[in-house]
Amino acid sequence: MHDGQNLFDPSLSYSGVDWGLDERLDAMMAREGMTGVIVVGIWNTPHRIPEYMPQRPLERIWNQRFRERFVQTYGGVPCSDAYLHFIVDELKPFIDARYPTLTGQPDTFMMGSSMGGLISLYALCEYPHVFHGVGCLSTSWTVGGRLMLPYLQRYAPDPGNHRVYFDYGVEAHIGTYEQLQRSVNQIFFRRGYEFDKQILVERFSGAPHSESAWRERVDVPLRFLFNRYMQESDGSLSPASPRRLAS
Repeated sequence: MHDGQNLFDPSLSYSGVDWGLDERLDAMMAREGMTGVIVVGIWNTPHRIPEYMPQRPLERIWNQRFRERFVQTYGGVPCSDAYLHFIVDELKPFIDARYPTLTGQPDTFMMGSSMGGLISLYALCEYPHVFHGVGCLSTSWTVGGRLMLPYLQRYAPDPGNHRVYFDYGVEAHIGTYEQLQRSVNQIFFRRGYEFDKQILVERFSGAPHSESAWRERVDVPLRFLFNRYMQESDGSLSPASPRRLAS
């Protein structure tokens, strides 16, 4: 998960409100029979937007004038390919070598909010063999939406072994945000994704673009993405071993 300092401890969160992710997962494991997961919270840096901005869609229209404007606005050129390389080729092997994880694609997920949602979606498209599912909360379509549409039309992975979650709140009232979200939905539907199976899109009317709002609803993407780790109706657990954890 991205913006890791906002996930577990309010004293570390920039807003003073964390996602309460540890408490939420503890409750899901205790009350709903969910097998364990490991959450790796990756702290953001002062280069957050350059690191989270999908690089390949932007390079399609890259020119000197646009480059200068992006650098002036966000403090650097996009470097999300290097950021994802760090996650896939350095961080994930480090975690898998030191913790009892299920290392394969069916047990590997990514989640983030705002720009963190955008980079999560980009990761799924760039590394579909690594990530099974992504949670994109309040995705920053206003920053990268129009650039992502032609990219997704070409690179959105097949639905066979992937899950994608989107949601939004007051963002619906910002410019063409909701129109862009619907366009993204249609790309996935045309790809063969079925609603509530491989894709889920939720609107939380009036919910602010904030850690407190994501804290309130984080259980929704968790249940959708981790559905097969939940206790079955007959009381048995899904096939995943409780001794090895999804990451």
